[in-house]
Amino acid sequence: MNDSPVTRHTIFQNSLMSALLDGIYDGEMTVGELLGKGNFGLGTFDALDGEMVIIDGICYQLRHDGTATRADLEQRSPYSVCTNFVPRISRTAPQNIRRSELSAFIDEMTPSANYMYAVRITGTFSDVTTRTVVRQNKPYPPMTEAVGDDAEQHFTDVSGIIAGFRTPIYEKNISVPGCHVHFIDDDRTSGGHVLDFTLVEGRIELCPGTDLNLRLPLTSAFSNANLDPEDLDAQLHATEVKGGGTSAASVHAERDAR
Repeated sequence: MNDSPVTRHTIFQNSLMSALLDGIYDGEMTVGELLGKGNFGLGTFDALDGEMVIIDGICYQLRHDGTATRADLEQRSPYSVCTNFVPRISRTAPQNIRRSELSAFIDEMTPSANYMYAVRITGTFSDVTTRTVVRQNKPYPPMTEAVGDDAEQHFTDVSGIIAGFRTPIYEKNISVPGCHVHFIDDDRTSGGHVLDFTLVEGRIELCPGTDLNLRLPLTSAFSNANLDPEDLDAQLHATEVKGGGTSAASVHAERDAR
């Protein structure tokens, strides 16, 4: 298999991560519209009502208690990223590997750090630690305050999928730099935003993205949002890597920020 991203491939994104950080939690785009853009992805729902993961063309809502249900097509999303997943790069993962170690393994799989990659890890995990945002009420607080009530969930001896995106540092005002991933089990009944995991055995697949299709909201809230805060790196670390220690996201964000 050729590991060079010679084929153009589009990743679609709805709104900006910096808008979400600023408390823009009401979305224009429905789940039905989003699924028209791709069969694989992640994001969140209106009012930060849980995390989103899209697997094989089905959108799931992951709630703060660790449960997962199929999302309604009319639900809306203030932030989401998706693509039609094509596994152009695939490797068997080393056995019993932790997330921090797997980050370096994935780096070796990528032909360039300057492209986007959809990442799918399928396998058996001895443990997965997640957290999930809790639904917020208006007036919405900034995301650094909203994640204060997050509770960690721990899954042991579970089979499932970790899905997400590896994003270059130059996109940090647009998306989450590094690896931003969500987990859902094979039964599609539990999951969340991944903080850490140990993969017993599994398969890693990458879909390189060369083109970004970005849709911005047409709302007054977005028009008035602060999309370039001075403490952007700190906000990203507090909201996306919270409790993650040396997870892949923190490794990428801290390394690339230097």
